[in-house]
Amino acid sequence: MKISKRIYTLDEMAMFAESIAQTLFPGFVLCLSGDLGAGKTTLTQFLGKAMGIKDTITSPTFTILKSYKNALVLHHIDAYRLEGTYEDFELEEAIYSDGVSVIEWYENIIGSIPDAYLSIDIDFVDDMTRELKIEGRGKYETIVKAISD
Repeated sequence: MKISKRIYTLDEMAMFAESIAQTLFPGFVLCLSGDLGAGKTTLTQFLGKAMGIKDTITSPTFTILKSYKNALVLHHIDAYRLEGTYEDFELEEAIYSDGVSVIEWYENIIGSIPDAYLSIDIDFVDDMTRELKIEGRGKYETIVKAISD
């Protein structure tokens, strides 16, 4: 199932992240794509907050992976610089764990992603407005409707 949703404010992005947080389970994989500055890390920050994570969530562009502990561990992966070299980083251990994995630029490590996942492509509409293209693959298909309302 694939849908589109417009987000007009940061408050709406936070509410959207809260709706995702209500569907989380151990092993959840969220794949994010979009241009630089589109809001991938912002969505991850709001998701972490909705999960109850108190730490400041920052982009792992240079460290590749950051993990934040809570009831469910949040693994935040930024694969921007990994095209074709991801095998050296042992990311599959985080992706296939009992935590929640959020993967920015997931296209660069698609060979390490499970067949079932939730993907969100974030596109600029204007300075504040974003168009989200949300798709669930496998068991994530039912989640799409739950988070789109």
